[in-house]
Amino acid sequence: MREHLVDGTYELFRQHFGSASRHEDRRAGAAAAGVVASTLALIADGATHVGVASDTTIESFRNDLWPGYKTSEGMDPEILEQIPVMERALRAAGFTVWSMVDHEADDALAAAAEVADRDERVEQVLI
Repeated sequence: MREHLVDGTYELFRQHFGSASRHEDRRAGAAAAGVVASTLALIADGATHVGVASDTTIESFRNDLWPGYKTSEGMDPEILEQIPVMERALRAAGFTVWSMVDHEADDALAAAAEVADRDERVEQVLI
């Protein structure tokens, strides 16, 4: 089997500044809908095992370690508001979603890749 691991926060930004921003009708939730659509496209293309990690909270323990580490300050509120919408929609579509609060989506992806790598049934991990 092939394990697909998706950075939901990255995909949300990609949809917000890419696909959703090119449409005249920038409806609320367009980027979240785009993430769900692109993740469903993985299934349509044959993916059978998909996990999505999301930065539910942008700040993490790293903010205490390094001054100036990334925060949600200055982020477009449209993006922040869509994070929980995206997470709920992905779960409703049947995907495994790791909503990260104390750690980051990257941490979840790395941990999931490590677990998948140790599973002899997994032929390939795609991030």
